[in-house]
Amino acid sequence: MNSGYGRKESPLKKMRLPITMYQDEEGWYVVECPVIPGCMSQGETQAEALQNIQEAIQLCLEVRQEHGLPLTIDSLEVEVPVYA
Repeated sequence: MNSGYGRKESPLKKMRLPITMYQDEEGWYVVECPVIPGCMSQGETQAEALQNIQEAIQLCLEVRQEHGLPLTIDSLEVEVPVYA
């Protein structure tokens, strides 16, 4: 694809990223991408929250790339005992 300015744009790549979602005390769905620091959004419905976090992720990735930061950070898991 040619942008018309003499440079070719590389094809879009897709990333699969984890998100967390919960409903707050006011009924809004709060969603976060834990591997991108500060990348959060919300919506009145789950569908709206998912759409909003996708847009937020794209914007966060653009900013991180512009600032020369790694696009994502490591995400680890730990195991803890749970008394049920």
